Amino acid sequence: MDAQGHIVVDQYQTTTNPSILCVGDATGKYLLTPVAIAAGRRLSHRLFNNEPSNYLNYENIATVVFSHPLVGTVGLTEAEAVAKYGKDQVMLYKSKFNPMYHAVTKHKEQCVMKLVCAGPEERVVGVHVLGGGADEMLQGFAVAVNMGATKAQFDACVAIHPTSSEELVTMRGGVRPE
Repeated sequence: MDAQGHIVVDQYQTTTNPSILCVGDATGKYLLTPVAIAAGRRLSHRLFNNEPSNYLNYENIATVVFSHPLVGTVGLTEAEAVAKYGKDQVMLYKSKFNPMYHAVTKHKEQCVMKLVCAGPEERVVGVHVLGGGADEMLQGFAVAVNMGATKAQFDACVAIHPTSSEELVTMRGGVRPE
């Protein structure tokens, strides 16, 4: 067990005793039902479908906090990207948007977004959204992050207008972290 009382496992959910496997919240990794289900499925495929190298990659798992406003994230934060790649290899793209849902109301809830890109090819390594629709739009962008999409590929995507998600494929004017 680790200092927090979680069972320590390797990438294949094997504990220090090779006969004992563990998945889910007990491991302390992403305490989310879909993550536990995904890890369990991969474990069952290893055990019963002869897929010995099938394991869950925890690197880019999308998460959403169902608060008001919604908060969604996938991939690296700005600080994590700087630590991993260095300041000079990270570009940030930020945007604020008033969703059409609030266009004719007095309450103008903004949606705030950030792309974190790394390397000379500006691979998108993080997508962060605060505001309405974060829960629905993040799933598709999680696929893009996991596939190693670049900022240029985001830019080449024809935006769906008028939507909050269009902001993520029309961001311009990247800046380096401070």
